[in-house]
Formats: sequence, structure tokens, C-alpha cells
Amino acid sequence: MRFLKRGLIGLLLLAIMTGSLGYGVYRVTVALKKEEKAFRPRVTERSYSVNTATFRSETVRPTTAAYGQIESWRTLEIRASSAGKLVEALPVFRDGASVGKGEVLVTIDPADAKSSLLDARAALADAEAQKAEADEALVAAEFELKSTRKQMEVRQQSLARTQEMRGKGYSTAGDVEELELAIASLEQSISGQRQALVTARKNIERMELNVERAKITVQDAERTLSETKVVAPFSGMLDGVDATLGRRVAASEALATLIDPTALEVSFSVSTDQFSRFLDDSGRLLNVPLHVILQLGGREVETTGRLERVAAIVGEGEAGRKLYGSLDVPDGSLLRPGDFVEVKVQEPALENVVRIPSAATNEDGQMLVITEDNRLEEIEVTVLRRMKDEVIVSDAPIGRDYVIKRLPQLGKGLKVEPRNIDVDDQAPSAAGDKAVDASGASADTPIDESSFVTLEPARRAALIAMLKDSAMPQQRKDTLLETLRQDKVPLEIVKRLEGRSVETETRG
Repeated sequence: MRFLKRGLIGLLLLAIMTGSLGYGVYRVTVALKKEEKAFRPRVTERSYSVNTATFRSETVRPTTAAYGQIESWRTLEIRASSAGKLVEALPVFRDGASVGKGEVLVTIDPADAKSSLLDARAALADAEAQKAEADEALVAAEFELKSTRKQMEVRQQSLARTQEMRGKGYSTAGDVEELELAIASLEQSISGQRQALVTARKNIERMELNVERAKITVQDAERTLSETKVVAPFSGMLDGVDATLGRRVAASEALATLIDPTALEVSFSVSTDQFSRFLDDSGRLLNVPLHVILQLGGREVETTGRLERVAAIVGEGEAGRKLYGSLDVPDGSLLRPGDFVEVKVQEPALENVVRIPSAATNEDGQMLVITEDNRLEEIEVTVLRRMKDEVIVSDAPIGRDYVIKRLPQLGKGLKVEPRNIDVDDQAPSAAGDKAVDASGASADTPIDESSFVTLEPARRAALIAMLKDSAMPQQRKDTLLETLRQDKVPLEIVKRLEGRSVETETRG
């Protein structure tokens, strides 16, 4: 009995001990689970803070930018009108010099021209004298013909009387024949005088032609004498001057080039697509305004003008079209033929379009817009024009908000915190928003590298460990890890990472 009693007591104690040990294990397990649950951070959906703007319909006059060259449409080659020696030249007859209209640029020795003029005048006087002589010969021939015709009339009257008297028997047949022979002789004389009269008249015509020819020769000689003085036909600037006093020049030899600095135009090439924007419905070129800019170091020379015409042909191997524009060039302008300039041509107005930053859309015209529940939605718009930092689009949902800058980490369906800004008040290059997750770590925030700190080993290790455990994009994470391993780290990065750590602990 005693053995059985002791055995039961031992079993009871073993059961109590086993139960106590199991209860202790249970309590420890429950406590560990509670502690793990207490320290486990709460999982929340990440959101991004983005800058947005609103689609607003407007009328825009876009501009087409191109590069062209300044040309002069009023250029004159100054050439020697005749051969001779240069005896006089303008003191400023040099490259780049300005001359006025009517100024005598150079003078060629006029001796030969004066001699030719004297010979021409003498020939004219001789021709006029011959013409006067021919006039007098014509008068004499006419008078002689008139006298002969009068004699003819008298002979005919005498013949009639003689024939009448013969019928009465008072004259003979010999008398009649004698008068008929005299009349025949007069008729022959009249015929010769008529021919002489025709010859005299033709001789006068020849003399008149000789006089006219002599006058033309005199005029040519006078013009040649006047052209020994080369005069500027308009005000301009000289280029390519090749004249030295005492040097003999040949006829038509080039001496210089005179350029009108106010008669300038610009030529530039555009693509076929750009060229189509400057045509009206009937295919004629529009007379739209243009703006020309010349860069002179830190100085800009600007002028305005209008689109005027298109080149007659397309150059071999070229595409598009070559256009010409007239320029409004004031006196004293620094523009010169040959200058390489920037040309901005104003296109016809586009109505009911939207102007957005170029960073808001990709090449395919895809954009991100904000839904009512602050999520991103991708839409597609029609890109009409791209102008440096701006894009003009159509088919945009007017009144909706869109993301100003598309970043790689942004995509449709993501939750965002929109911050609406006025695009017109921001420079296009700075209008792009900085996507920031809810923990405070910016994905594209500029770093102030003017302030650096040296981290203690323990602080550096903690930041590196925290960064490795974060859900940040791997590319951004690798960049920050490389920065943290340097001797000096930007203070801005340290503050952002430590602020993120504190926020994470608070959320937990």
C-alpha cells in the first residue's frame, strides 16, 4: 500500500511539473508573438507626391525655328567702262568703307575719251554739211524738172498750131516732124531729170542716216567720257576693292563690289512638314512675320521681317524647301551679308489647343492624368508642335489635372498626392515635379553639395542597413549607398534618410 501511495504521489508531482512547464512554454510563446506583432510595422500603400497642372484650352501662335544666312538683294559690281590709267580715287575707296550716292569713286584718264569725242563731233559736222549739199541738189533737180516740163507744154502747144496750119496749107510736114522730134527729146530729158530727182531724194535719206549715225557716235563718246568717272549709283559699302592709282585697267575690269547694307534678306531651309504650315488653302505662300537673331558673343542683334518667297528649285540631294524673307533693316545695323542667323517664323494660329511642358509627355503623346481617387491614369494626346521646352497638343481632356513631369517610377494605377501649380509661372525647365514617396525620401530632389558631414562608423552602418532594407528603387538605392560609403556625405541626404527612419518607427 505504501509503495502504491508513493507511486501515485510521484505521478501527481510529475504531472504538476509537466503542466507547469507546458504552461510556461505557452506563456513564453504568446508573449513572443505579442511582442513580434507589436513591433511589426504596419503595411501601407506607397504614394507619390507629384506636381500637376490643369488642361486649359487656348489659341496659340507657334513659331518654327530654323537657321539661315543673310544675303543682299542689291549688289553692284563696279567695273571700268574703258581701258586706261587710274588717275584719281576716293580717299575711302577701301574694303568696308561707306560711300554715298553720286560720289566719284575712281577716275580713269579721260585723254583718249576726249580725243574720240572730238573726232565724233567732226564727223557729225561733215555729215551735216553733206546733208545740206544734198538738200540743195534736190532743190536744183526739182527746178530743172519744172523748167523742162514748162518747155514741154510750149512745144506741145506749138505742135498743135502747126498741125492746124498744115491743114490750111500754111505749114509743111517737115515743120510738124521737127516739132515732134523736139517733144520726144524733151520727154527723154524729163525722164532723166525724174531719175536724178529720185537719186537726190535718196541721197538726202542717206545723208540723214549719216547724220544720225554721227550723233550716236558723239553720244557714245560723251558717255565714254562721262564714264571715266565711276560714280556710286546708290549708298552702300565697298568690298573686294582692287584699284591702285597709276595702274592701267582693262575695259570691264572689276574694281570693287558695292553692297547696300539696308537691302538685306534671309534665306533658310525648312522640312517639307514645316513648309506645309506656311501655305494657305490654295497652296500659296503666306506672308507671315519672322524674327531674325544674330549672336555676337554676349550680344544679340535682332530684326524683324516677313516671309516673301520660296526658291524656284530644290537643290540636288536636299529635302524640304528653301525660303526667303525680307528684313526691316535700319541704318547702322550690324547685320552683314553672309551672317549665320537664327530665324523664327510665326505660324498661323492654332485654336482650341493646350500648351504643356515637354516633360509631361513622351514621344508617342502619352500623358499621366489624375483620377478622382488620386490615382494615375494614362491617356494619349495628339502632339501638334514641339517648341524647345513646350509642346502644343490637341484632344486633351479640358479641365482635368495632369502630371507635369513623367518620371520612370510613375505609372498608371499608382496613388499620388497631387500639388497643382500654375505652369505659366514656372520656367519649363523647372516645372517638372519631384516624385516623393510618403516616407519622405525624394526620388529626384536636387542635393545641396555645398554642405558635407563626416559620419561616425556606427551612424554610417545604421544608415546603410536601413537603406538596404528599404523598398526604394534599386538604381536610386545603389546611388545612395555609394554616396554613404564616401568619406564625406552630403548633409541633405543624411537628414532625409534619418527622417525616413524616424517616420518608419513612428508608423510602427
